[in-house]
Amino acid sequence: MCEYSCEADGLATPWHMVHLGSKAVGGAGLVMAEATAVTPIGRLTPSCPGIWSDAHVDAWRPITQFISDQGSVPAIQIAHGGRKASYTTPGDTPKRNLNESEGGWQIVGPSSIQFDESYGVPKELTKQEIAETTQQFVDGALYSLEAGFEVVELHFAHGYLASSFMSPISNQRTDEYGGSLENRCRFALETITAIRKAIPESAPLIVRISSSEWVEGGWNIDDSVQLAKWMKDAGVDLVDASAGGNNPNQVLDPTPGYQVPFADAIRNQAGIMTGAVGLITDAQQAEDILQAGQADAIFIGREIMRNPYWPLYAQAQLDGESENWPKQYRQASLDFAYMGPVGQDVTG
Repeated sequence: MCEYSCEADGLATPWHMVHLGSKAVGGAGLVMAEATAVTPIGRLTPSCPGIWSDAHVDAWRPITQFISDQGSVPAIQIAHGGRKASYTTPGDTPKRNLNESEGGWQIVGPSSIQFDESYGVPKELTKQEIAETTQQFVDGALYSLEAGFEVVELHFAHGYLASSFMSPISNQRTDEYGGSLENRCRFALETITAIRKAIPESAPLIVRISSSEWVEGGWNIDDSVQLAKWMKDAGVDLVDASAGGNNPNQVLDPTPGYQVPFADAIRNQAGIMTGAVGLITDAQQAEDILQAGQADAIFIGREIMRNPYWPLYAQAQLDGESENWPKQYRQASLDFAYMGPVGQDVTG
């Protein structure tokens, strides 16, 4: 989940240590850093993090070490915001594209098509620039492993660069990166292939995609199933099945678990592991998704921001108690585990 908490040059801060570290203390099996740009112009806002230099490695390393020390696996989303980059931070008004005098930059995309009127007009990438961007993703993945992250997720969803290449609405190129489904997926697949060759086979590679654009004539679940088959062949281990974010005219009904059917379809039609997302807030809800074979993993976002100890509470709800509270909090967990009245001494 984006934190918009970097003060300069995309460097992680003490906020990231506490934000991510608290999830590790709270029992999450895997703790994933937010969309982290592989190039300065890939940041969504000037306050978003990056992973394009040794300085970024140094800033992230103590955070990944702390996550590992708590028994969790540190992971990172590496990203390029494409035509949705160089924007105001949420909460700032009015929402708009930032120009260079305000600390912004020229945004890029597959075609010179705005996301909406509040965003800038992206520069259409040349084929040479596409190849350079693929290399930036490779470098970002290698920097990530050097920083101590053990899992790399490519954020190819939500209208960011790769996602905008995939859609026939935002990609109107006439070369080999536009037109057919295979051509529109070419940038994503070339980048995946290059990263898989560069990182150890033992390093899991996840890709987050928008399974549907939620717009008539746009990217859809059938496209996602085919993409997942290609990604599996290219060495992707798991598909993080999100949706939307590439079109301001999207129409959706966000009810609890509303995106789980995407994970289900991709898992069972493409034969690849998937992660389910989307208003999953209850332990039994999450467990039922796994037991039904709809997904192989559950990714918790907003709910674990509200309660960093959600995994420990979930374990207690499902198993009757949680044995994984950190030793520093063990005394408090006794009251929780035995459901004693507030203030009652249950230790004897």
